[in-house]
Order: sequence, then structure tokens, then C-alpha cells
Amino acid sequence: AVLVESGLVLAAVLWVHAAVWDRFSWCAVAVAAQAFYAQFKWDRLLRLGGAVFQFRGAANSGLLPASMVMPLLGLVMKERCRAAGSVYLERSGVVVAATGMLLALFLSVLAVGITKPVPTNTCILTGIAGSVVIYTMKHSLTVSEVIEVLEVLLIFVYLSMILLYLLPRCFTPGEALLVLGGVSFVLNQLIKRSLNVIEGRGDPIDFFLLVAVVGVVLLGLFFTVLFLFMDSGTWISSMFFHMMTAVLGLGVIMPWLYRLIQRNPLFWLLQFLFETQTRLYLLVYWTFLAASACGVVFYQNAKRSSESKKHQASTITRKYFHFIVVATYVPGLIYDRQLLYVAAVLCLAVFIFLEYVRYFRIKPFGQTLRDLLSLFLDERDTGPLILTHIYLLLGMSLPVWLFPRSCAPKGTLPGAGALVPYSGVLAVGVGDTMASLFGSTMGEIKWPGTKKTFEGTMTAIFAQIIAVALILIFDSSVNLNSSYACILASVSLVSLLEAYTTQIDNLLLPLYLQILLMA
Repeated sequence: AVLVESGLVLAAVLWVHAAVWDRFSWCAVAVAAQAFYAQFKWDRLLRLGGAVFQFRGAANSGLLPASMVMPLLGLVMKERCRAAGSVYLERSGVVVAATGMLLALFLSVLAVGITKPVPTNTCILTGIAGSVVIYTMKHSLTVSEVIEVLEVLLIFVYLSMILLYLLPRCFTPGEALLVLGGVSFVLNQLIKRSLNVIEGRGDPIDFFLLVAVVGVVLLGLFFTVLFLFMDSGTWISSMFFHMMTAVLGLGVIMPWLYRLIQRNPLFWLLQFLFETQTRLYLLVYWTFLAASACGVVFYQNAKRSSESKKHQASTITRKYFHFIVVATYVPGLIYDRQLLYVAAVLCLAVFIFLEYVRYFRIKPFGQTLRDLLSLFLDERDTGPLILTHIYLLLGMSLPVWLFPRSCAPKGTLPGAGALVPYSGVLAVGVGDTMASLFGSTMGEIKWPGTKKTFEGTMTAIFAQIIAVALILIFDSSVNLNSSYACILASVSLVSLLEAYTTQIDNLLLPLYLQILLMA
């Protein structure tokens, strides 16, 4: 299974390499080759319990698929923005690619360093790949860009040391690279933009995303350290939690956002949300869907009898939420993508805040949230945090957040790139859902080395093709320019990756589909 997963990722790397074909794409190939070997060292460390931190069990390290996300995303963004004539964003794509390569090399060096005896062949390959990347960076990046890459690496190292210690068994090494690497990059971008504020430059919704992500992460770190020294389940601690949340929100996060957008954040947000009648209709519709999701949670918990407290929700029940999230995102993508962008940021902040309340048992809702959400745990929620619903939101939102709007003057990219904002809907909302439903109910032929079925994968591919046809009908901005073979190949490769990966598919699949569609 690991070999097939690696083969699919290497196919994606070669796909992007063929589309880009420059010194950076050759570096990506070198990084992929060394990550393939280093992945087996991480897998061995996880089996023997010598991986320094406690990682999520029942999964491989996932180093190769996670290592290639940032480099490939940076490469395709660079090419798209170069074609559109946006020099600034083209250089930003180069920085993203270089940062991803350096983070991947760091994890590989770490695995090689703690493996005993030292694996000679992997050491040599990692050294060659590192030399190629550093040589290319030296001759392609400016001094300020090199400093930016090193800053992200430094933030990543410190964040990893803190969070992997405080949150055991929540991530595999690959998932930690994806999540913490992304947070490190966002934090560095926020610091950089805060120090170089130019009035009128930059989209407020981008600043809103940066401040929201960094704010909730810093809030969690603050309370995690604080509650090491006091019991979080008492009323006094809970009152302190709510009070300090208000203080940090109103005293730090709001002024920070005010400095970036040069206007009152609350007034800006209210004006933005209710600017048009379409936005008002969408907000009412989304409120109804949110109430429906809460209704599903309460109904499923009411069905659970007192004799079956260990009963878990079925796969079909958990997929209700996938249907709800598809019904949420599709109208937003068709009618108002900027509103969807901001609403997804708000929803992410609320989800993470509620997870803090549940994890710390903050009164009056902490224990209630624990009881309600315990029904929906699956085998991937082995750590102290419940992250699957947050990963689902991220998987749907990242293609919207990462869409290079400045490189698409008409609001959409040509060819298959027009489907990039729909990557989350296609890969997770449609493909993963159909594969799970049909595979668990009617699947008989299993893929070698996995529990996933051939019928589930074929159904996922077919369902995504139907979804693309429906998008063409209802979204007039999408023009595929006869790039149907590329779309079919992208959807098929990502569906096969879903069958073989043991990583969080809600997070990984949309990113790979976005990369392939942009390439």
C-alpha cells in the first residue's frame, strides 16, 4: 500500500515537472526521491517507538505525500502567475516551493539522524537532494526571500517541539508537516505584512484569514501552558478562560487586524456580510444548514441508548456532514466566493474555539461537547483533540483560500484551472463520500493491501465526473476549454490516492486535486 501511494505521489510530481520544467521542478523531483527513502526510516521509527514524539498510530508516516504538497503548490502557482504577468505572486510561489522543500528536507534529516545504525544510502540521497535545493536557492532567490524561507523553518521547528509534545498521538509526521508547516508560513506572512503595512495595499479578507488563524493558535498555546498549572474544569478556571479570551480578542487580535486593514474590524465585517441581498440570502441558508447539522448531532445522541454508551456512529451517519458541507459550499462558490472565503474563516475560528472548550472542559458546555462528539469519533481520533471535523472544513476551504485571485483577472483560471475552487467539493464532498458509502455497502473487490474497494473508487470517479458536468451547467464562469482528459486523469489519480493513503484524506486529497488541476 505504501509503495502504491508513493507511486501515485511520484506520478503527480512528474506531472507538475512536465508542466513546469525548470530548475525548481527538478529540485522537486530530487526532494521526492529522497523523501521516498526517508519515509521508510520514519515508518521503522514509528514501529519501534523511537520517533522522539508520540505520533498517531494505525498509519504510516506519510512523509512523501505531505512533503510534496507545498513544493508542488508553489510551482503551479508560480507558473500560473507568471503567465498572468503578476511578478510579485510569481516570486511568492517560488518562496512557497523553496519553503516546502526545506521543510521536507528537515524532516528527512531528522529521521536519518535518529535512526540507528545510520542509513548510509538515505544519507547520501538526502545530502544530494539538499545540495541541489540549496544551490538552486542560492542562485534563484534574493537575500530577503532566503531570510523568509529560513524564518518559516525556524518557526516550524519551535512550533513542532511545543505542539507535538503537548498534543501526543494527534498527527503522523506527514500531517504535522502539513498542518504546522502551513501555520508557520501563515504566522511568518502575518509578521511580514504587519511590519510593512501600506495603506490601501492588500485585500482585507486575506488579512482576516491570517489574523484569525494566528489568533486561535496563539490562544490555544496560551491556555495549554496556563492549564498545566491549574485545573481547567473548575468554574473559576472557566471564568478566567472566557475573560482572557475576550481580553486577547479585543485587546490583541482586533487592534492587530485594525492595523492591517486600516478600519474598524467589526464594522468592516458587518458591512461586508450584509453588503448585498444575495449575501443575506446565503447567510440565512447557511444558518439553516448549520441548524440541520446540530440537529443530526442531537438526534444521533438521542438514539444512543443507555445500554450502548460505546456505540459509534456509522460511516453513513458521518457522511451526512459531507452532504451538508457540499450543500454549503456549492452555492457560495457559484454566487459569492468572497463571502464563502470569509464565512469559512469565521467557521474555522468557531470550530477551533469549541474544541478548546471541549478539550479543557470549560464550563458550562465543555463536558456536554465531550459527550455529544464522542459518538462521532473514528479510528483517526486517537489523541486528546478531535480534529476530523476541522480537517473536513480545511479540506473544503483551502482551495478557496489558496486560489490565486490576482492571477485570474476574470475571477477564474483557463481550462481545468477553472475547477480549482471546487477541488474540496469534488475530492472530499463528492469523491470521498461516494467511495465510502458505496465501498462500505456494496464493495467486494478490495485493493491489495487496503480495506478500500475497487467499486468504491470507481463510484468516486464516476460521481466526480457527474459533479463536473453539473458545475458546467450551473456555474457560467467555468469554461474548461476541452480539457476533459486532464480532468479525468486528475480525478482518477486523486481517487486512487484516497484508496491507498492512511493520512487524513479530508486534508490531503483536495490539495493534490488543486495542484493537478492548476498544472
